[in-house]
Amino acid sequence: MKVPIIMLGSVSELQGYIDKTQLTEDLGGTLDYCHNRWLSRRTAIEGFAQKVKQTAQILQSFGTELAETELPSDVQSTSSLLATHTEKKDKMKEDIRLAVEQGDDILGSITQPVTENPEYKLNQDQLDNQTTVERLLAQLHETETAFDEFWIKHQQKLEQCLHLRNFEQNFREVKAALDIVSERLSAFTDVGNSCSHVEHILKDLANFEEKSHETVAKARMLASEGDAFIQSNHYAMDSIIPKCSELHHLCDAFTTETERRRNLLNKSLELHGILEKSMKWCDEGIYLLASQPVDKCQSQDGAESALQEIEKFLDTGAGNKIKELNKIYREYEHILSEDLKEHVQKVFQKQESMEEMFQKRQVSLKKLAAKQTRPVQPVAPRPEAFVKSPCTSPGLQSEYGSSSESSALRRVNYRRGKSEMTELHQSRGGSAMDDEENLAVLRQHVINELIETERAYVEELLCVLEGYAAEMDNPLMAHLISPELQNKKDILFGNMEEIYHFHNRIFLRELENYIEYPELVGRCFLDQMEDFQIYEKYCQNKPRSESLWRQFSDSVFFQECQRKLDHKLSLDSYLLKPVQRITKYQLLLKEMLKYSKNCEGAEDLQEALTSILGILKAVNDSMHQIAITGYDGNLSELGKLLMQGSFNVWTDHKKGHSKVKDLARFKPMQRHLFLHEKAVLFCKKREENGEGYEKAPSYSYKHSLNMAAVGITENVKGDAKKFEIWYNAREEVYIIQAPTPEVKATWVNEIRKVLTSQLQACREASQHRTLEQTQSLPLPASSCTSPSQNHIRNTKKMEEKKADLTSQEVYGITAAPKYPEKGKETPSSSAKSQTLPMILLTGPGWSKTSHSLDASEENDGWSSAEDPLNSSDAEEDGGGGGSEMKLTPGKYTVVTDYEKGVAEEFTVKSGDLVQLIREGEDGLWYVKNLSTGRDGWIPASNLLMLIGNSKSAQSLSSSESGTASSTLSTSSSCSDSCNVSSTSFSDIKG
Repeated sequence: MKVPIIMLGSVSELQGYIDKTQLTEDLGGTLDYCHNRWLSRRTAIEGFAQKVKQTAQILQSFGTELAETELPSDVQSTSSLLATHTEKKDKMKEDIRLAVEQGDDILGSITQPVTENPEYKLNQDQLDNQTTVERLLAQLHETETAFDEFWIKHQQKLEQCLHLRNFEQNFREVKAALDIVSERLSAFTDVGNSCSHVEHILKDLANFEEKSHETVAKARMLASEGDAFIQSNHYAMDSIIPKCSELHHLCDAFTTETERRRNLLNKSLELHGILEKSMKWCDEGIYLLASQPVDKCQSQDGAESALQEIEKFLDTGAGNKIKELNKIYREYEHILSEDLKEHVQKVFQKQESMEEMFQKRQVSLKKLAAKQTRPVQPVAPRPEAFVKSPCTSPGLQSEYGSSSESSALRRVNYRRGKSEMTELHQSRGGSAMDDEENLAVLRQHVINELIETERAYVEELLCVLEGYAAEMDNPLMAHLISPELQNKKDILFGNMEEIYHFHNRIFLRELENYIEYPELVGRCFLDQMEDFQIYEKYCQNKPRSESLWRQFSDSVFFQECQRKLDHKLSLDSYLLKPVQRITKYQLLLKEMLKYSKNCEGAEDLQEALTSILGILKAVNDSMHQIAITGYDGNLSELGKLLMQGSFNVWTDHKKGHSKVKDLARFKPMQRHLFLHEKAVLFCKKREENGEGYEKAPSYSYKHSLNMAAVGITENVKGDAKKFEIWYNAREEVYIIQAPTPEVKATWVNEIRKVLTSQLQACREASQHRTLEQTQSLPLPASSCTSPSQNHIRNTKKMEEKKADLTSQEVYGITAAPKYPEKGKETPSSSAKSQTLPMILLTGPGWSKTSHSLDASEENDGWSSAEDPLNSSDAEEDGGGGGSEMKLTPGKYTVVTDYEKGVAEEFTVKSGDLVQLIREGEDGLWYVKNLSTGRDGWIPASNLLMLIGNSKSAQSLSSSESGTASSTLSTSSSCSDSCNVSSTSFSDIKG
């Protein structure tokens, strides 16, 4: 195709061919066109189109991602996912907003001329650009709208998932809480054993229900929340509906079970009320029978009065006694456990027994009330009969049926007299039976009081432990407890919980087994006597508890606990209950023993009473013991505390100054003595000022004596209340003056027991070692054999002599005074002081003393006439010193026969010369009889007896023959129990 080409030389020529409206202004036309502007606008439109395309793609990709995301299974992940998606959505929305702003800017620049000049008309190019931008903006809005709709659905699903996860988590927590309260509710199986117990359980149930109310309310609220999800067409309805149903079921079951338990307890309370009314009625009836004096009932008026009292009392039984046992079983079938059923039977049996007693009493009283003095019908007797048998008074005849009546009257009234005699004998026999019956009634009354007060005591302890002690650990009450009181529950309450468990689980149940056999209740106490030792620990802690209470008695915490418990008395009154209870037992046992003296269990009752009093004494002693101050060691290492008391004490020490010894007789010291198994402590009593237990005195420790080195002198001249305690062979002497002779006797007996037990232990240990040595040591062969019969006879004679001395004199103790009081006679006028003399041996190397049991047998005349205060001086003058004796090789003269060897017979006779050659193991000496040429092994202790009175030995007694007082010491035997070579009682006894 050919196109004409025209060459123009000017603008005017161009305008001739093209209209001015189609030409730009630089060519003389009116067309508004700028090429740079067109380029920039076109670039902007293409960039906006690309932005719209990218945004659509991103939104589509994000939507695909959201649609394919799996929903989490827990709250944390769901919340995190929702937050992440929301953040991405917000970012996408921001990008869309920026794109829309960009499109609006481009469109505004296109339409700007029209905006500025409404008459301005856009050219075609501008119109095309406007159309393009408007189309892109519309596409962008459509994409945004579709995304918003998708996001709303996705967000709703995520929120529902989050709600579901929260619901599931709350469901698990609530269900666990409901399971816990249901389990605790199932523990309320006890229907109680008394009205007070049932009331306490009902109170606990009410408190439990109040505490569980929050859990049940939370469960019901969660169930309502689940129902709301179901109503809003939650996507997980299939999972929510079963959970809501389960919550409703658990709440309803808990409420129903609580109500059922409450109804059972109310039924139990009703039953126990009936039982207690019946028991109270029986007790009142028994008391009525016991309070009716038998002597007054013998008269007609007295019998009628007693009968009216009985009938009046029986009329009150309509509303108090159990009428039909089977009806009780039917009506209270659901709560009758085996124990409760047995209790009902016992109460009913008690009621029947009481009614039977009333019936018997009624029969007896009716007979007595129906007695009338019948007039004697006059019958003409034969004169001789009248003369021979003068008639007694009609009253005597009527009452006693006298055999001295006339034969005529006897014939007329024979049957009547016989009948009345029978009635009288029955009434008298009935009186004896009534006495025993009254004692049985009183015993039953005591056992009832014992059991009822025991139940009340257990309830009070439980109330304190739950209402005060447990609340100290309650976080809800922590803000009421002052910091100084925290962590001091053990000080305030001591071992009350241990006491409660003993009484609740053991002692109360055991007591209830004796309700039908009250006279045997002593066995119950004896079986549990060891457990009563827990009261000693409680009483020892009581001063600390009371001191702590006085500091914090005004605490808001204690006031709040008292308000909750509705107690009229404060806590300190209840903390005193264990102390009061342990003292109450001895009173009840005394009452029971008074009414059971001829019963089978009287001995057990007496033993139980003695044991309880012993516990009270131990508790009292321990209260004094804990007040000892200044003692460096551990008091528990001294053994059991046996006695304690205040005394006047004089001292007399060998090593002291003579003036001190003189003044010791006239200036006594006030000392409080504590006798333990291993030591006696001397303390000074100091009174304290304060309140309650702080008023108790304290005891400043002064010194102590080891019981292994202690001896006693029972009687001191001139004062029946004095005795001596001496130490280390009278190096230290303490003259003790008791408040009364009885106190002195008690202390002396107790010290004697301690020393005797120590001597016995030493003797057994020594005999055991001697036996082992005899069996193990090789002995030299001896060619001499003594006659076996003489050996056995002499050996038995010696052993019997020593055994008799030991048993009768208690290892050298005697109380026979050498100078009898006026008007009194000594057990034996020729009796010598049977004390423990000290033998001083002056043979080669023998320079120390030792106690010898048999020395008194060999030397009956060895006794000192000096005053007890100066007996230690006599020892000092004699050079004894009281130290341990040592044997050394040498030659000695035998002073008594000996026919007892170790492995084989070895005999020595009085006057034989023996040589101590060497010392073997375990205190055996190899000895040669120089008179016979034979040799053998002899215990060192026996050597003392053989040569103790030889020419090379002298003797000195430390016994108190001046007053013939008895003396006991274990200073040498016990302290040297491990050294058989020293003199000991076990060795001397062979």
